[in-house]
Amino acid sequence: MTDMSNWMVGRSPVIETVRDLIVKVAPTEATVLISGESGSGKELVAQAIHARSPRSSGPFLGINCGALPPTLIEAELFGFERGSFTGAARSHAGMVERASGGTLFLDEVTEMSADMQTRLLRFLETQRFFRVGGSQEIGTDVRVIAATNRSPVQAVRDGALREDLLYRLAVFPINLAPLRERGDDVLLLAEHFLGELNARHGTHKLFGASSLQTLREYHWPGNVRELKNAIERAFIVCEHEMELQPMHIHASEAVRSAMHDSEGGIRVPIGSSLAQAERWLIEATLAHWAGNKNRAAKTLGCSLKTLYNKLAMYERQAMQAHA
Repeated sequence: MTDMSNWMVGRSPVIETVRDLIVKVAPTEATVLISGESGSGKELVAQAIHARSPRSSGPFLGINCGALPPTLIEAELFGFERGSFTGAARSHAGMVERASGGTLFLDEVTEMSADMQTRLLRFLETQRFFRVGGSQEIGTDVRVIAATNRSPVQAVRDGALREDLLYRLAVFPINLAPLRERGDDVLLLAEHFLGELNARHGTHKLFGASSLQTLREYHWPGNVRELKNAIERAFIVCEHEMELQPMHIHASEAVRSAMHDSEGGIRVPIGSSLAQAERWLIEATLAHWAGNKNRAAKTLGCSLKTLYNKLAMYERQAMQAHA
């Protein structure tokens, strides 16, 4: 069996509790509802449950319920028969069929329409369904794990989630704490992500002591996903240097937003080069004008062509660092 530490890095009490819950619920057939902020690792928890369950040899399929319109999500989940709608040139098995014997992960389930929630509830109660345009009821054997970035109870109060569906999904609820409440887990995760990058690129880069302090002090509104992206960005920016310093961490657009002062400016750490400071100023100005390059160029006092050339250079640098 795969070591769960490969899935969920950290030693904080909140993450230890989540590990314990995974171990307890994985061998069962209980439906699980995972709640937590965006980027906190909800799908990671769902995969961990699947991997430790008797269904681990079966498929694990996931769908983001908020990314598809109601008409399409029904076809994706339950499949459709040939000719059931324009473009349906052949019959198609939906996810509940293809995931039979395994696990179906419904991400952002509170974004599903009320009508689809009704159909999902019936499926959960019977494990039977109709394809779109079909007249034959089909049975399947699938475990459902759902997730939401909202408070489930508040979602019911807001009318975004049926109360009866909440009770059916949350047979075993798991709440994921945001990264800012996980203490030094942020450092363990950062080392883990840097280790993955070193292994991928054959390098041996390290964090400088002050860069670890920078990582620990930031509040990470985007949680683990934001941290992972910030480490990759810092890895690219530091190029051939062996140690990642605060200036490299601050090069992440997300972290750089925390450097803005109360008057809308940016603070540049001592030790930054003129080229780095210029890049941060250009990117911060673009962010201020919501990506409008004309306005950004006027604010910066340069021509639009110069701005485009600078952005193209930054893109080339990033591509070369990945090569």
